[in-house]
Amino acid sequence: MLTRACLALALLAGAFVMVLSPGPAHAMTDSWSEWAPVSGTSNDYSTTMTQRSAGFPAAQMASDSRANVALPSGASTFLDATTPPGAKYGSSRGSAYINLRPKADTPSGASTTTYAFENPTPDTGWAFVLGDIDSDQVQVQATDESGADVPAAEISSWFQGSFNYAGGADQPTWNPATSTLTGNPTATDTNGATGWFEPDIRLTSLTFVFTRRAGFPVYQTWFVSRARPIGGTVADVSTSGSCPVEGSVLTLVSPSGETLATTSPAPDGSYSFGEFATQDGYTVRLSHPDGCVTVGQTEAAVSNRGNDEDPPSRADFEVRQVIPHVISGTVRDDAGAPVPGATVTLTRPDGSTATTTTEADGSYLFDDNTVGTGYSVTLTVPDGYTPGPDGTTRTDITVIDSPVTDQDFVVNQLASVSGTVTGGGKGLGGVQVRLIPTDGGDPITTVTDGDGNYLLDGVPPGDYTAEIDAPEGYTGATTRPVTVATGDVTGVDFDLTRPGAIGGRVTDASSGDPVAGVTVTIEGPDGPVNATTDAAGGYFVEGLPPGDYTVTVTAPEGTQVVGETSRTVTITSAGEIEGGQDFRIDEVASPSPTPDPTPTPTPDPTPTPDPTPAPEPTDVPTPGGDENPPAAPNPGPPTDISPQSSLPDTGGPTWVFAALGISLLLAGTVLTVTARRASRMRG
Repeated sequence: MLTRACLALALLAGAFVMVLSPGPAHAMTDSWSEWAPVSGTSNDYSTTMTQRSAGFPAAQMASDSRANVALPSGASTFLDATTPPGAKYGSSRGSAYINLRPKADTPSGASTTTYAFENPTPDTGWAFVLGDIDSDQVQVQATDESGADVPAAEISSWFQGSFNYAGGADQPTWNPATSTLTGNPTATDTNGATGWFEPDIRLTSLTFVFTRRAGFPVYQTWFVSRARPIGGTVADVSTSGSCPVEGSVLTLVSPSGETLATTSPAPDGSYSFGEFATQDGYTVRLSHPDGCVTVGQTEAAVSNRGNDEDPPSRADFEVRQVIPHVISGTVRDDAGAPVPGATVTLTRPDGSTATTTTEADGSYLFDDNTVGTGYSVTLTVPDGYTPGPDGTTRTDITVIDSPVTDQDFVVNQLASVSGTVTGGGKGLGGVQVRLIPTDGGDPITTVTDGDGNYLLDGVPPGDYTAEIDAPEGYTGATTRPVTVATGDVTGVDFDLTRPGAIGGRVTDASSGDPVAGVTVTIEGPDGPVNATTDAAGGYFVEGLPPGDYTVTVTAPEGTQVVGETSRTVTITSAGEIEGGQDFRIDEVASPSPTPDPTPTPTPDPTPTPDPTPAPEPTDVPTPGGDENPPAAPNPGPPTDISPQSSLPDTGGPTWVFAALGISLLLAGTVLTVTARRASRMRG
């Protein structure tokens, strides 16, 4: 029992030690990117994406996505360890990603989102993930470290496969011919359909062209990178005395020439810069302690590509105590800045040679020389420089007991050409710029940064043509002549313009459902343009020059516009995309049946005596005449009507009928009396 208990405690203790023990020195760290807050408005957004691996260049993102662009926290939607990128780089849970949309919710309203990197990216050890590609599609474009467009075949080699992070069966398909990731065949709005990519060349920009196929799509983008340590040793190889290695200074330089970190060794000579993004092309430079000299290389190229099982990246150096009879100097440019890494060769009187390179401060030193005359020092001019006024060789150097110093060189840095590429007054990132010699030769190329700025270094004197590739949708001059002498040339700018666009939706005011087939008229400087809403109720008109535009909706038959039927927007040379010009319509309400009014009895009017006596009837019925004689004309009230005129019978006063009755009664009486007299005479 006791033995088993002791064994259990020992195992627990061992496990505890294993948990607390630091990982191996060559461990790697994978980190999902972080984002600056998004700024801008609909169709004009920007932010900065920063990989957390030190040494990975930040990227300025610009997008003409419509609202609403968002940076979810990654707390509820993430790539867990069961997904392919999560299995390789770890879960993205808790790491933000970006949500983007099309420029407009129409098939022609594709959005363009460009990530312009400050410097070329690593050529390994990072990935990007495009999520929720179901009822839409996204095309991947890129420029390499020279600024040239990356062919579709190369981009296709980055594609690592598709999956569904939400656990569904829906996955997008990849078209290698067009470098396009497309959602399901029916363009059904599902969830979690994703593709992921691992670039294997250095990039200066990465662009996603996102197109709606149906519905109101949104897509997600994640970035992740890998970092591994860089370190080494500085060893003292003095044969007599000693060199304090901890007095050395080591500098880590990125492949693009940026100083990333400095450090000094521990007393045992070991040093570490920590972890940096995995790539080739790092440089470690050594500045030796005072009283010491570097043996062999003063700088070393380093690559930290690899995985956990690979040995750590190292740059090892040797120093020793200076042996008397020193020849030393510096190499600086015409502005006084040190030129590190320049090769300097010492030729001794006996014809033997020794070679070294300048340190971070531009200094070099040769020691252990015998006393004598006839030494010479020669500088190999580095790339990007031309010889200075004093040439590249120092001759007839005499070595005596005291050090020989100040064997200095000055080189002229070749001129640079710089400028800015703008579109509507805003810097355009990721634009390729070429400087082409007019007498032939290879062009010098670069790509604009996120603010549209560019810099071409090391330009020899001569005449050139500066040329850019205008982004899609932009117009303007794309070439400029440039003459380079000895000084830098600045202000070689390109100011592009682009036409604007107007778009929106028409919906049912009651249900909010889209209404298709509605005509929207856009009246501007070039006349009216008619658009018809699609199945999603959307319309989008591009290619609109600067000016004021009136947008008017025509309600279909049987409907009416709710609220305003038109509005005015302005487009400038910046080429604004005036989205959100929405309208609502509703059915015209049928009129309610109106009940017939209840007739109101009208009392007979009181007869009004006519001041003029009514004329006696002239047509007195005779015996044997009509049984229904015509009614006498109704004189009515006094009017201005001519006596020859007559008014229609409208039911005149009752006294007329009374007079007629009396006349008939009298006539009847006369006839009766006459008949009786005739009878008596016959009797």
